[in-house]
Amino acid sequence: MKIAILSGSVYGTAEDVARHAGERLKAAGFDVWHDPRAQLPQIQTFGPDALLAVTSTTGMGELPDNLIPLYSTIRDQFPAWQGLPCAVIALGDASYGDTFCGGGEQMRELFAELGMREVLEMLRLDASETVTPQSDAEPWLDRLAAALQA
Repeated sequence: MKIAILSGSVYGTAEDVARHAGERLKAAGFDVWHDPRAQLPQIQTFGPDALLAVTSTTGMGELPDNLIPLYSTIRDQFPAWQGLPCAVIALGDASYGDTFCGGGEQMRELFAELGMREVLEMLRLDASETVTPQSDAEPWLDRLAAALQA
């Protein structure tokens, strides 16, 4: 199964989590593609069977600047991903209240609009509680791998 990882980061932590997720999913036997500067044609050329979004949250619950162009292109061009399995890892800080992991929520909404199938509830990594988001994501990534293989 081919998994494309889409990512957006402000300070690099979400990129680190995305890279770690890719390594973990490759070790589980998946064909993984990730490019932090991905554009829609590259993703379509890869031909994913599933999508994983890993994103931090900035401002008032918004996507990072480096993910906005891809997000907008996907929303405008509405690729034929209906029915594809998807999942989201969101990074944020719970002290921001209602906007906690807002970037991840935006990706979930986009995937739902495309008719994609969320296979695992979004993982929320709270910067106020962890300094090891990569390793904190591992149990969730293992459950994702199992869900995609089922």
